[in-house]
Amino acid sequence: MNAIAKVTRLSKVYSGTAAVAGVSFTLEANKIYGLLGRNGAGKTTIMHMLTAQSFPTSGEIAVFGEAPYENDKVLSRICFIKESQKYPDHYRVCDVLRASALFFPNWDADFAERLLADFRLPLKRKVKKLSRGMLSSVGIIVGLASRAPLTIFDEPYLGLDAVARSLFYDRLLEDYAEHPRTVVLSTHLIDEVSQMLEHVLVIDQGRLLLDEDTEDLRGKAFAVSGAAVKLEAFLSGRQALDRQSLGSIGTAVVWSERGAEDRRAAEAAGLELAPVSLQQLVVYLTNGKLQQKAGDAR
Repeated sequence: MNAIAKVTRLSKVYSGTAAVAGVSFTLEANKIYGLLGRNGAGKTTIMHMLTAQSFPTSGEIAVFGEAPYENDKVLSRICFIKESQKYPDHYRVCDVLRASALFFPNWDADFAERLLADFRLPLKRKVKKLSRGMLSSVGIIVGLASRAPLTIFDEPYLGLDAVARSLFYDRLLEDYAEHPRTVVLSTHLIDEVSQMLEHVLVIDQGRLLLDEDTEDLRGKAFAVSGAAVKLEAFLSGRQALDRQSLGSIGTAVVWSERGAEDRRAAEAAGLELAPVSLQQLVVYLTNGKLQQKAGDAR
């Protein structure tokens, strides 16, 4: 495994409250990650520590094999696009791109120009005069054209309409195919990005609930429904993230490490199966329905 970043027992405490509590994970080279969770879960705090914008209270961080703090060699290989990206008041869009070209060694000016046209950005307009959506487009262009080996997007598309968001996803995947790198997407629009995510990290209340390849996840979570008596018999000894009932009919969302085996058992019991979307799974996880799995992940 080629580790781009390794986080070990990472914690961050503010005024006695743990924003991040003992988190450990590894980011591999040339992979698209989803960093998912509710507001206030600790995602942005983790991203700030990874990019040396905040110091951990305890634990270790290695990015490209080195500590990122005051390390220009490491930081020049990271592009972090924040939800609330700030630029100097006098900067125009063209000034942002010019400064980015100086900072990022892999900057592709031709790609940046094509993206400007795609997102219909006014090159000479001051950034502080841009709409929320246009400002998000500036960040997306910088993130993509930087071609940084570690590129992190924190809610990069606030204010963008569905067409512009789809354009971002398309350009990201197209360029990733030609120029692979490690990409981290932190977003609440999980259904929109679920097909492009290769690995998922779910954070809740500062702790790591899930650290799984998405292909593995698709096999472990499923919905099952049918006669309540049959359903209850099937659920015995199995972990249900959610249960609902309506008269004699019941439904449940099951988490199973024996995914294929339990699916066959459900079918043999005369129950109906349905997939669970990644967004639904994250909702169930962060509602406290998978405490045992949380303990395993830590």
